[in-house]
Amino acid sequence: MTRPGLNAPVRRVEVHRPDAVLSCLDGGHGDDVVVLLHGLAGSAEEMRPTATALLPGHRVIVVDQRGHGHSTRRPPDLSRRAYADDVAAVVERLAGGRPVTLVGQSMGGHTAMLTAAWHPHLAGRLVLLEAGVGGEGGEDYPAKLGDWFASWPVPFADVPAAAAFLGSTPIARAWIRDLQECADGLRPRFEPEVMRAAIAAVAETARWTEWASVRVPTLLVRGANGTMAEPEARRMLASRPDVSQVVIPGAGHDAHLERHDAWIAALTAFLSGGRGGPAGGHRRG
Repeated sequence: MTRPGLNAPVRRVEVHRPDAVLSCLDGGHGDDVVVLLHGLAGSAEEMRPTATALLPGHRVIVVDQRGHGHSTRRPPDLSRRAYADDVAAVVERLAGGRPVTLVGQSMGGHTAMLTAAWHPHLAGRLVLLEAGVGGEGGEDYPAKLGDWFASWPVPFADVPAAAAFLGSTPIARAWIRDLQECADGLRPRFEPEVMRAAIAAVAETARWTEWASVRVPTLLVRGANGTMAEPEARRMLASRPDVSQVVIPGAGHDAHLERHDAWIAALTAFLSGGRGGPAGGHRRG
């Protein structure tokens, strides 16, 4: 089917795993394939503006990760291995197992990094947006985040009711656009307890060994006001010579939504063979 706002016919396709069905948007043509991975509680729809900017120059596959979007809502396995193996299955099925550019924001970036580490034959380049090696946030971070998602007064009666609670930040608007219309009102496309378990797996272990094992050109993109710790970013840059960084001024954790043009400038410069370019920001390391 054709999805509004994308410059080519885009299909919603399914990739079947033993314990989950993964829904993906697949658009564009050619051998230069970019796989986009959203953050926690997001979906392929959140990455739609990025996909739009990359078409028609690239083939773009946008994944609803397990527990999110149109994919299986309550998968039994929420381990980091399951998420990375999902991406590998998508690349094998939809891109013929050829190396692709893996691009992920926040938890999606962590998934992309682990995919590159555990399935190196499928990774040609790696882009991490506000994403590190994990293992941080404190023991109570997953519980607090899960509790916050559980506090949403769903179902929302309508979009204004959702906006009154969630606000008007870029990520709030993305969540509102993606609400599912149900018989009793509007509901998010995720379950709070699934989000808690998914982020707990990220926070459990700092994956420095996996990071060091990645052997493809890598771009770190951070918001100047983001949540990624400066010492972690410095260590990531120092530990591998094939990594560059762009810091986007005026952006926070959701830089792809808050400073879209600067994010796309950094991403497309990297995809064209550069090191990320100025992108309205600067490089370090």
